[in-house]
Parts: sequence; structure tokens; C-alpha cells
Amino acid sequence: MSGNAGPGQHLSSDRFADDPAFAVHEGGKLSVAATRPIGSVADLALTYTPGVARVSSAIAAEPELARRFTWAPRVVAVVSDGTAVLGLGNIGPTASLPVMEGKACLFSEFAGLSAVPIVLATTDVDEIVETVAAIAPSFGGINLEDISAPRCFEIEERLRDRLDIPVMHDDQHGTAIVVLAALRNAARVVGRDVADLRVVVSGAGAAGVACTKILLEAGVGDIAVADSRGILHAGREALTGTKQWLVENTNASGFAGSMVGALAGADVYVGVSGGSVPEAAIASMAPNGIVFSLANPIPEVDPEMAARYAAVVATGRSDLPNQINNVLAFPGVFRGAIDAGATGITEEMKLAAATAIADVVVDDLRPDHIVPSPLDRRVATAVAEAVAACAREQGITR
Repeated sequence: MSGNAGPGQHLSSDRFADDPAFAVHEGGKLSVAATRPIGSVADLALTYTPGVARVSSAIAAEPELARRFTWAPRVVAVVSDGTAVLGLGNIGPTASLPVMEGKACLFSEFAGLSAVPIVLATTDVDEIVETVAAIAPSFGGINLEDISAPRCFEIEERLRDRLDIPVMHDDQHGTAIVVLAALRNAARVVGRDVADLRVVVSGAGAAGVACTKILLEAGVGDIAVADSRGILHAGREALTGTKQWLVENTNASGFAGSMVGALAGADVYVGVSGGSVPEAAIASMAPNGIVFSLANPIPEVDPEMAARYAAVVATGRSDLPNQINNVLAFPGVFRGAIDAGATGITEEMKLAAATAIADVVVDDLRPDHIVPSPLDRRVATAVAEAVAACAREQGITR
């Protein structure tokens, strides 16, 4: 896919004319390009009827031939209902489409995969699941995007159970993979083992839950998770199923106070919730602390302030060092899974991806360089190779 404005599409002398972002997006950022020319009757007969009938008949008899003779296995559907878009929130499917187009551009640029943005005019879980399942034969993977919690958990789980192609909600797992990669390298910078770190996660939405789960999988044993009402603990009532799981698997000390209170003596802050954290709370953290303040465009913790107390500071912003950016994860994860013919994306594959990202810069670690640049072309290849190898080792390939 490539981006081109259609005929007659250009900016007029209106309020958008001086903003370069609108010039980039005018006419959309994608187009479908044929891979075979049609310059003769013979070309037409082979590309379409009657030649195509022989290929379709062969696939009908042996469905696995679709992996060789259609584009589906190399195409990812980027699916959203527009309910949790970037820092913009619930802006609806139409307004979310430029974001999904951008995601498709990243798949093409960094993984060599085509991607099709699909925005749905429904927020009903059943309707989303049925719609995606119905269109799945056209694709080799499903990237769920910008779907609000807690619906995103059920949608992903049901689609993973139902489909035999990779399905991943990137807001959950892309963020989690890169956070784990960054934490492993940050721990190396401060001379610590991740298993010995006490972590506070601010946010129990999609990213917060996924970050917590992958950190637990990686061996971090002391994690407390906060939502808008404070730290999740056994005494809390009216919890969703996901938050109840967090209560049962985190906060071993049973702390029942606020997120700010939990930061006293903590080694790591992971912010994926928005809002703001007072300076006194960051100052109360243990020496050589690690602060990942990932809300965009305004981090929860001011990076300059955090640097006065923490040894390593990361944000989600491209204009600051140590950007925690999902583009480090999702292109390679899908490329590796698709290359291997994987029927899903497992926790082990995500851990392999995090290790691969961390290892790209492990020989050149500094407090301001714990993850690769999002533009580092080595990353997607390393991640894809690690994910594909893991899938094959697990025996979940076709």
C-alpha cells in the first residue's frame, strides 16, 4: 500500500492550509496497488476470468493454498471502534480513521506487511466480535486498536479463541512489550535485577493491565496497581473481573492506600493513566529509581522534575529520550507470527519480542538510551525473528 491524494484533492486557502499535518493526510495515506500489470487480453484472462477460476477451485479443494495464492496471509486488519483513540478518547469511528491509516503505514514501512484500516460503527462487544470473525478470511492477522477497556479484554479474548490467525490488541500488548524491554535495560543501567524491583503501575485500563501481566511473567514479584480510587487490594468492592484478577495476583503486602502513598520507597513508576503525580511522591521513591511516564501528550510526571530524583526516565514522547513507542513491537510481532504461520500470539512470543527489543541496544546502554529509536531498522527484523522462532518452538505454527 502507498499513500496518494486523489485527483483534484488539495488544500484550499482555509484554516488547514498552514498546518503540515493536514497536508500529509489530505486524501488519505493509503491506496491499493496491483502487483500484476494488465497490458493484454492474455494478462486479463489470467488475472481475472477464466484463469482465476482455476485458482479459486484449487483453494476450494485445499483451503491452505490460500496462503500461497492470495494476499490474505500478508495483510493485517487494523480494527477500531474509535472509543479510546490516542489521548483523544471516544471520538468515534470516522474520526479514528486517520489513526488507523497511520498504523497501516507503519506496518508497511517497518514490517513490509500490507494493512487495511477498518473502523466499525458499533461499540457492542457481540457485534464487533461477529463482524471481525466474519471478515477474518480476508486477513492474516487482526490488530485491534483504540478500543476502550474493559470491552477490549473480552473482544480480544473471544477473537483469539475463535480465530486461527494472530490477534493482538496493540494498546495492551504493544505497550507492555516495550515497557518490559525498557525496564530490563533500565535495571541493567542501575545494576539491579528485575525480580528485585518494587513496581507501582498507575492505571488499570488496557495498557496498565497488560504491563502488569507481562512484568509478572518476566519475574517481577512486587507490583501494586492503582486505578482512580487508589491501589487495588483485597478490601475493594465492586471490582470488574479484570481488576479482581489484579487483586489476586498483585500487591502482596496488601497496601490499601493511594498511588502516591505506594510510591514511597518504590523502585519503579509506570504511568499509563494520565493525570499528574506530585513532585513529593517522586522524591519519596527509592534511590536510583526508574520513572516511565507514558501519557501523551502530557506525561503524568514532568520529565525534568523526575530526572532530579530518578536515575532513568522514559516517556511516550518522540521529542524526549527513551521513547516507549509501540512501533518497536507490533510490526515485528505480526511479521514474525505471520512468517511462522502461527495460529496465535502467545505470552512467550511477547516475552521473546521484549528480549529482542532490549538486546538491540544492550551493548550501548545509557540512562538516556535504554530502548532503540523507533526509526531503528534493526528492531522489526530482530523482533520478527525472535517471535517466529518462539512460535515454532511452541509448535503453534501451521
